[in-house]
Amino acid sequence: MATIVLVRHATTAATGKRLGGWTPGVHLDEAGRGQAERTAALLSGLELAAVYASPLERTQETARIVAQPHGLPVQTRRDIGEVDYGEWTDEPLEQLRGRPLWPVIQHTPSRVRFPGGESIRGMQSRAVEAVEFLAAEHTGRTVVAVSHADVIKAVLAHFLGMPLDTFQRLHVAPASVSMLHLAPDAAPMLLTGNLTGEAPTVPSPPDPASSDPASSDPAPSDPASSDPASSDPTERQQGDTP
Repeated sequence: MATIVLVRHATTAATGKRLGGWTPGVHLDEAGRGQAERTAALLSGLELAAVYASPLERTQETARIVAQPHGLPVQTRRDIGEVDYGEWTDEPLEQLRGRPLWPVIQHTPSRVRFPGGESIRGMQSRAVEAVEFLAAEHTGRTVVAVSHADVIKAVLAHFLGMPLDTFQRLHVAPASVSMLHLAPDAAPMLLTGNLTGEAPTVPSPPDPASSDPASSDPAPSDPASSDPASSDPTERQQGDTP
């Protein structure tokens, strides 16, 4: 068995404004660095075996802050990286909302392939494979994987037995922590979800009319908690934009 700690990257200046995806050079903003530091404090009491992160700057920077109290290096894994949004990469979310593909992303994301990019089903498949590999590689240990909102939501949906078309019902805030217990001889178990170092609040329900596929995090979904490079047309909640 292994415990996989899924951490979403903290915010950037582009979070909630553009569909960042794999746009290079997108760094944490001041608020994001504070979020990452609070998450690091939240996880400081765990005995971690390793810290992994998507190749993008926003995830690498979040991971380094989380890894620092444990004296661990950050190991890079492309298979937990953001959705490849193809031609939609780094486009303003306001413009993307008017495109015919937008409502499909919101209601049946399992059918979506971004123009010139990746399908949401393909993203889920590679990310789940990555998590299964980490669980097998670190049996009996706890590891952190810093990724993106839509990627984390897709992984959680898989292990919770949820259809991919319902993954928008999950909320993954910036710098939040979700923990999975994965054992080869037992059903997967969600130990905690969307835990942050912030004071607990009850988020307002998302406005369906302004939902972002890219507002959750790199698979277009995370508005307030993703960044341009992490905006997700599949996420509609405010802390969930790519």
